[in-house]
Amino acid sequence: MTPERRTPVAAGIFLLLAASACRTAPPADRVRVSGQIEATEVHVAAQVGGRLLELAVQEGDRVDAGTVLARLDTADATLALARARAERAQADAQLRLLRAGARREDIRQAEAQVEAARAEVEVVQAELSAATVDVTRFESLLASSSGTGKQRDDAVARRNVARERVEAARTRVSSAIEALTRVKAGARPEELAAATARVDAATAQTQILEKALADATVVAPRSGVVTEVVADAGELVAPRAPLLVITDLDHAWANVFVDEPVVPRLRLGQSATVFTDAGGALPGTVSFVASKAEFTPRNVQTAADRAQLVYRVKVSTDNRAGVLKTGMPVDVELPFASGG
Repeated sequence: MTPERRTPVAAGIFLLLAASACRTAPPADRVRVSGQIEATEVHVAAQVGGRLLELAVQEGDRVDAGTVLARLDTADATLALARARAERAQADAQLRLLRAGARREDIRQAEAQVEAARAEVEVVQAELSAATVDVTRFESLLASSSGTGKQRDDAVARRNVARERVEAARTRVSSAIEALTRVKAGARPEELAAATARVDAATAQTQILEKALADATVVAPRSGVVTEVVADAGELVAPRAPLLVITDLDHAWANVFVDEPVVPRLRLGQSATVFTDAGGALPGTVSFVASKAEFTPRNVQTAADRAQLVYRVKVSTDNRAGVLKTGMPVDVELPFASGG
């Protein structure tokens, strides 16, 4: 080959070497890593079950915290609540009745029963005295052969019956006095405690049903975008079954993985930049650095082996413009913190 023909080849090699030398070396004060966008997803469900009467949102709708999302049928819960309130009113009335104590009319009636029982005792005691006198008289007549044994026996029988009536009348007096004492004393502590417990139980049941009615109206627990609708209006849904999914895209973040040698040069709160495939760039902040490696080799002995360790880094960003979507691949540029 002649020198004239070798000259273009040499010139070409020279140009390649010059271009390679002019390339800009990667900056030593930052690192660029890849990852994907994630956001908080909330699976919204109703605490109670029933027929889904209304679903007020569709996929893609933006909702604010407290926005009504769905309504369930409450007919059964409404009827049960009415019954529970009636039972509580009955239990409360019974408790107030016990606390109020006996009425004056009840006390006067009990006192009258005591007086009547005592009067009966006086009557039967008089009959007993008369029967006892008859027994003594007929025994004297029998002893003087002026009377018969049958007369004496009949008198003894009348006396014995009178004694039994006296004992029965005295028992009725004791019972009437005890009844009067109970009426004046009012309800016992145990009765008041039992009545109070019935009121508390009825109140708790009422509150449970009131909560069930409130839970039949499903509201958004946080602001975000409806990214999935699981149930449709008219369906029967079970308690705590998901109805839809709300994603908080306004506060999305990028999950990236950095090599172990880079981790000591990162700081929480430092700035970062998130790049999309469309060329957009959003400012971000390092909000989390994992304390444990995602991958650990079997033998970590050399610096090269240690470089295989990667740590998850979370870069939060303001996504109120809606540029970032869940699962979107992105690149993140992480400047090294000073003193790292």
